[in-house]
Amino acid sequence: MSRRLLSLLSFLLAAAAVPAAQANVVVVLNSRDASVTLLDQSTYKEIGVVPVGKEPHHLMATPDNKSLVVASAMSNELFMLDPKTGTVQNRVKDIIDPYQIGFSPDQKWFVVNALRLDHVDIYQYDGKDMKLAKRLPLARLPSHMAFSADSSTVFITQQGSDQISAIDLATQKVKWTIPVGKLPAGIAMTPDDKYLLIGIMGSDYVEVIDWRTQKTVKKIKAGEGTHNFRPVGDKRHIFVSNRVSSTINIIDQQTLENVGTIDVPGGPDCMELSDDGKTLWATLRWVKKVAVIDVPSRKVIKTIPVGRSPHGVYFFNRAPAM
Repeated sequence: MSRRLLSLLSFLLAAAAVPAAQANVVVVLNSRDASVTLLDQSTYKEIGVVPVGKEPHHLMATPDNKSLVVASAMSNELFMLDPKTGTVQNRVKDIIDPYQIGFSPDQKWFVVNALRLDHVDIYQYDGKDMKLAKRLPLARLPSHMAFSADSSTVFITQQGSDQISAIDLATQKVKWTIPVGKLPAGIAMTPDDKYLLIGIMGSDYVEVIDWRTQKTVKKIKAGEGTHNFRPVGDKRHIFVSNRVSSTINIIDQQTLENVGTIDVPGGPDCMELSDDGKTLWATLRWVKKVAVIDVPSRKVIKTIPVGRSPHGVYFFNRAPAM
């Protein structure tokens, strides 16, 4: 039996070993292990490990919530998982270096940040298939993205050049590029579509940008290594992780103030929130674990071993991403 056939057989057996449908499966991407760890959301027990492509960093559900898209950057492909079980549905190949991915709010565009190759790919999306419309070079290390509410613009942070760029989706042209703080990473749009929040990973603050005037209006003090965001779901507050200081802050998006801190040892990175808003899960990048946090008490109640360099995390019964 050929090595390629053996590899395919191993992949199919691993996928088949995942148990039947259940809505309380937590999906954790292990970036350095090219795998996904599946956890039971209630018992915190491991359900299984599913192999995917090299360096899976980020994930998100399709607009219809029928598939969970896992972006495997180094293997240039997307893995489509069942969002309730974590089983592999299919693979989409020849998506070049998908480090970060995003669907526009109107569901007409699918954007891929190719971090190691310094470009952004913009795909037209018809609800099923993706067709490459444009490949745009950007300065260095395009990282995270956010969209305007009307889906006219996608905003891209560039970690290697300390900039953000605004791209017009209809024309696939860069509208403007402005400097921000050192190593900009996560980016989020406030619910009123007025400001961009940018995690300044090379420092300890969230930079607030009025994107219509391209001006910084405030720097909100957070923790060292300010990195990524997860909305609370109340259309007002948002969590921001700080990888170096090992904390998560709560930002009020109306007052633009830091209103709370949670200690989360291990380098918190990506986050997911339960549908009742009471339990926050965070991947711990440095210690091969995920943390389960009780939001009302702001305490870590459990840490669970997973694979190496855990990054993205998702579960189906989640709070709204606003």
